[in-house]
Amino acid sequence: MARNAVGDSMDNSVKKLRPPPHGAALCNEAIEGFADRAAKAAMIAEASQKLEELFDVLRIDHVNDHNTRDTPRRVAKMFVEEVLRGRYDAPPKITEFENVERYDRLIITGPIDVRSTCAHHLLPIHGQAFVGVLPSPEGKIIGLSKYDRIVEYFCARLQIQEELVSQIGNYIVDATAPKGLAIRISAVHMCRTHRGVRASEQSRMINSAFFGEMLHNQDLKNEFLHEALALERRIVA
Repeated sequence: MARNAVGDSMDNSVKKLRPPPHGAALCNEAIEGFADRAAKAAMIAEASQKLEELFDVLRIDHVNDHNTRDTPRRVAKMFVEEVLRGRYDAPPKITEFENVERYDRLIITGPIDVRSTCAHHLLPIHGQAFVGVLPSPEGKIIGLSKYDRIVEYFCARLQIQEELVSQIGNYIVDATAPKGLAIRISAVHMCRTHRGVRASEQSRMINSAFFGEMLHNQDLKNEFLHEALALERRIVA
Protein backbone atom coordinates (compact mmCIF):
# COMPACT_ATOMS: atom_id res chain seq x y z
CA MET A 1 0.00 0.00 0.00
CA ALA A 2 2.81 2.40 0.92
CA ARG A 3 4.54 1.73 -2.38
CA ASN A 4 1.35 2.56 -4.30
CA ALA A 5 0.87 5.71 -2.27
CA VAL A 6 4.37 6.89 -3.15
CA GLY A 7 3.78 6.07 -6.78
CA ASP A 8 0.51 8.01 -6.84
CA SER A 9 2.22 10.96 -5.19
CA MET A 10 4.95 10.99 -7.83
CA ASP A 11 2.39 10.76 -10.63
CA ASN A 12 0.48 13.71 -9.22
CA SER A 13 3.62 15.84 -8.95
CA VAL A 14 4.50 15.10 -12.56
CA LYS A 15 1.04 16.12 -13.73
CA LYS A 16 1.51 19.52 -12.09
CA LEU A 17 4.58 20.30 -14.17
CA ARG A 18 3.80 22.76 -16.94
CA PRO A 19 5.54 22.82 -20.31
CA PRO A 20 7.77 25.85 -20.90
CA PRO A 21 6.09 28.87 -22.50
CA HIS A 22 6.26 29.18 -26.27
CA GLY A 23 9.64 30.52 -27.35
CA ALA A 24 11.30 29.77 -23.99
CA ALA A 25 14.94 28.72 -23.92
CA LEU A 26 17.42 27.60 -21.30
CA CYS A 27 18.42 30.42 -18.97
CA ASN A 28 21.85 30.97 -20.57
CA GLU A 29 20.74 30.55 -24.18
CA ALA A 30 19.40 33.15 -26.60
CA ILE A 31 15.71 32.89 -27.38
CA GLU A 32 14.77 31.86 -30.90
CA GLY A 33 14.63 34.83 -33.25
CA PHE A 34 15.78 37.22 -30.48
CA ALA A 35 13.39 40.04 -29.47
CA ASP A 36 12.52 43.36 -31.10
CA ARG A 37 11.53 46.54 -29.24
CA ALA A 38 7.83 45.64 -29.12
CA ALA A 39 8.54 42.16 -27.75
CA LYS A 40 10.80 43.61 -25.07
CA ALA A 41 8.17 46.16 -24.07
CA ALA A 42 5.60 43.39 -23.71
CA MET A 43 8.03 41.34 -21.63
CA ILE A 44 8.73 44.29 -19.34
CA ALA A 45 5.01 44.96 -18.82
CA GLU A 46 4.21 41.32 -18.00
CA ALA A 47 7.27 40.89 -15.79
CA SER A 48 6.33 44.05 -13.89
CA GLN A 49 2.93 42.55 -13.05
CA LYS A 50 4.56 39.31 -11.85
CA LEU A 51 7.01 41.23 -9.68
CA GLU A 52 4.14 43.14 -8.14
CA GLU A 53 2.60 39.76 -7.28
CA LEU A 54 5.90 38.66 -5.75
CA PHE A 55 6.04 41.82 -3.64
CA ASP A 56 2.48 41.13 -2.48
CA VAL A 57 3.49 37.61 -1.41
CA LEU A 58 6.52 39.00 0.44
CA ARG A 59 4.27 41.68 2.04
CA ILE A 60 6.16 44.58 0.53
CA ASP A 61 4.00 47.64 -0.13
CA HIS A 62 4.80 48.72 -3.70
CA VAL A 63 1.83 51.08 -3.90
CA ASN A 64 2.25 53.45 -0.93
CA ASP A 65 5.93 53.02 0.00
CA HIS A 66 7.92 55.76 -1.75
CA ASN A 67 11.00 53.51 -1.79
CA THR A 68 9.40 50.61 -3.68
CA ARG A 69 6.54 52.30 -5.51
CA ASP A 70 8.04 51.81 -8.98
CA THR A 71 10.48 49.01 -8.14
CA PRO A 72 8.68 46.17 -9.98
CA ARG A 73 8.80 48.07 -13.25
CA ARG A 74 12.42 49.14 -12.73
CA VAL A 75 13.51 45.59 -11.97
CA ALA A 76 11.61 44.16 -14.94
CA LYS A 77 13.19 46.74 -17.26
CA MET A 78 16.64 46.03 -15.80
CA PHE A 79 16.33 42.27 -16.42
CA VAL A 80 15.09 42.63 -20.00
CA GLU A 81 17.35 45.47 -21.14
CA GLU A 82 20.50 44.80 -19.11
CA VAL A 83 20.87 41.68 -16.95
CA LEU A 84 19.48 39.27 -19.57
CA ARG A 85 20.15 41.34 -22.68
CA GLY A 86 22.36 38.62 -24.16
CA ARG A 87 19.31 36.37 -24.49
CA TYR A 88 17.24 38.81 -26.50
CA ASP A 89 19.77 40.59 -28.74
CA ALA A 90 21.78 39.23 -31.66
CA PRO A 91 25.47 38.53 -30.97
CA PRO A 92 27.98 41.32 -31.65
CA LYS A 93 29.23 41.75 -35.19
CA ILE A 94 32.84 40.72 -35.62
CA THR A 95 35.26 42.97 -37.49
CA GLU A 96 37.88 40.86 -39.27
CA PHE A 97 41.30 41.91 -40.53
CA GLU A 98 43.52 40.08 -43.01
CA ASN A 99 46.45 38.32 -41.33
CA VAL A 100 48.84 39.92 -43.79
CA GLU A 101 51.99 39.04 -41.83
CA ARG A 102 50.72 35.48 -41.29
CA TYR A 103 51.12 35.98 -37.55
CA ASP A 104 50.94 32.66 -35.70
CA ARG A 105 52.07 33.44 -32.14
CA LEU A 106 49.90 33.57 -29.05
CA ILE A 107 47.88 36.77 -28.49
CA ILE A 108 46.60 37.34 -24.95
CA THR A 109 44.09 40.02 -23.96
CA GLY A 110 42.64 40.87 -20.58
CA PRO A 111 41.45 41.55 -18.05
CA ILE A 112 37.98 41.80 -19.54
CA ASP A 113 35.29 42.68 -17.00
CA VAL A 114 32.86 39.90 -16.17
CA ARG A 115 29.45 41.05 -14.94
CA SER A 116 26.92 38.26 -14.88
CA THR A 117 24.13 36.79 -12.76
CA CYS A 118 24.06 33.44 -10.98
CA ALA A 119 21.41 31.11 -12.40
CA HIS A 120 20.85 29.49 -9.00
CA HIS A 121 20.16 32.53 -6.79
CA LEU A 122 19.94 35.53 -9.16
CA LEU A 123 22.88 37.24 -7.46
CA PRO A 124 25.77 38.98 -9.23
CA ILE A 125 28.94 37.32 -10.48
CA HIS A 126 31.81 39.73 -11.05
CA GLY A 127 35.42 39.29 -12.03
CA GLN A 128 37.73 39.14 -15.02
CA ALA A 129 38.16 37.09 -18.18
CA PHE A 130 41.36 36.49 -20.15
CA VAL A 131 41.47 35.34 -23.76
CA GLY A 132 44.41 33.69 -25.50
CA VAL A 133 44.24 33.34 -29.29
CA LEU A 134 46.59 31.40 -31.54
CA PRO A 135 45.79 32.86 -34.99
CA SER A 136 45.84 30.80 -38.13
CA PRO A 137 48.37 32.16 -40.68
CA GLU A 138 45.79 31.52 -43.40
CA GLY A 139 42.94 32.98 -41.41
CA LYS A 140 41.91 36.39 -40.15
CA ILE A 141 42.37 38.40 -36.97
CA ILE A 142 39.49 40.16 -35.20
CA GLY A 143 39.63 43.52 -33.44
CA LEU A 144 40.62 43.29 -29.78
CA SER A 145 37.51 45.14 -28.60
CA LYS A 146 35.35 42.36 -30.05
CA TYR A 147 36.60 39.95 -27.40
CA ASP A 148 35.24 42.36 -24.77
CA ARG A 149 31.91 42.50 -26.61
CA ILE A 150 31.69 38.71 -26.86
CA VAL A 151 32.40 38.24 -23.14
CA GLU A 152 29.84 40.95 -22.28
CA TYR A 153 27.24 39.30 -24.54
CA PHE A 154 27.43 35.85 -22.94
CA CYS A 155 27.62 37.34 -19.44
CA ALA A 156 24.28 39.10 -19.97
CA ARG A 157 22.32 35.95 -19.12
CA LEU A 158 21.69 33.80 -16.07
CA GLN A 159 24.92 31.82 -15.89
CA ILE A 160 27.06 29.33 -14.10
CA GLN A 161 30.76 29.91 -14.60
CA GLU A 162 31.50 26.42 -15.89
CA GLU A 163 29.18 26.97 -18.84
CA LEU A 164 30.04 30.64 -19.37
CA VAL A 165 33.70 29.91 -20.13
CA SER A 166 32.70 27.25 -22.66
CA GLN A 167 30.06 29.42 -24.37
CA ILE A 168 32.55 32.23 -24.90
CA GLY A 169 35.17 29.83 -26.25
CA ASN A 170 32.82 27.93 -28.55
CA TYR A 171 31.51 31.17 -30.06
CA ILE A 172 34.99 32.54 -30.80
CA VAL A 173 36.11 29.22 -32.31
CA ASP A 174 33.02 28.98 -34.53
CA ALA A 175 33.22 32.62 -35.62
CA THR A 176 36.98 33.00 -36.21
CA ALA A 177 38.45 29.47 -36.61
CA PRO A 178 41.77 30.11 -34.82
CA LYS A 179 44.45 27.41 -34.55
CA GLY A 180 43.98 27.50 -30.80
CA LEU A 181 42.07 29.34 -28.11
CA ALA A 182 42.12 29.65 -24.32
CA ILE A 183 39.55 31.29 -22.03
CA ARG A 184 40.10 31.87 -18.30
CA ILE A 185 37.65 33.43 -15.87
CA SER A 186 38.33 34.47 -12.28
CA ALA A 187 35.23 35.71 -10.50
CA VAL A 188 33.52 36.41 -7.19
CA HIS A 189 30.07 34.87 -6.72
CA MET A 190 27.78 36.85 -4.45
CA CYS A 191 25.61 33.77 -3.95
CA ARG A 192 28.62 32.59 -1.90
CA THR A 193 29.69 35.86 -0.28
CA HIS A 194 26.27 37.31 0.60
CA ARG A 195 24.35 34.16 1.60
CA GLY A 196 25.00 30.62 2.81
CA VAL A 197 28.58 30.37 4.08
CA ARG A 198 29.11 34.13 3.49
CA ALA A 199 32.63 33.64 2.23
CA SER A 200 35.22 36.40 2.03
CA GLU A 201 35.04 38.85 -0.88
CA GLN A 202 38.52 37.57 -1.77
CA SER A 203 37.09 34.10 -2.42
CA ARG A 204 37.02 33.42 -6.16
CA MET A 205 36.20 30.70 -8.62
CA ILE A 206 38.74 30.21 -11.43
CA ASN A 207 38.26 27.99 -14.47
CA SER A 208 39.61 27.68 -18.00
CA ALA A 209 38.66 26.20 -21.34
CA PHE A 210 41.12 25.27 -24.11
CA PHE A 211 40.49 24.59 -27.78
CA GLY A 212 42.54 23.36 -30.74
CA GLU A 213 46.31 23.44 -30.28
CA MET A 214 45.89 25.18 -26.92
CA LEU A 215 44.24 22.03 -25.62
CA HIS A 216 47.19 19.72 -26.34
CA ASN A 217 50.27 21.97 -26.38
CA GLN A 218 51.41 22.26 -22.76
CA ASP A 219 53.96 25.00 -23.52
CA LEU A 220 51.28 27.22 -25.05
CA LYS A 221 48.92 26.44 -22.20
CA ASN A 222 51.59 27.35 -19.64
CA GLU A 223 52.41 30.58 -21.47
CA PHE A 224 48.77 31.63 -21.45
CA LEU A 225 48.22 30.80 -17.78
CA HIS A 226 51.46 32.56 -16.79
CA GLU A 227 50.51 35.76 -18.60
CA ALA A 228 46.89 35.67 -17.41
CA LEU A 229 48.05 35.26 -13.81
CA ALA A 230 50.49 38.15 -14.21
CA LEU A 231 47.68 40.36 -15.51
CA GLU A 232 45.43 39.32 -12.65
CA ARG A 233 48.11 40.10 -10.05
CA ARG A 234 48.25 43.66 -11.38
CA ILE A 235 44.52 44.02 -10.62
CA VAL A 236 45.02 42.97 -7.00
CA ALA A 237 48.08 45.19 -6.62
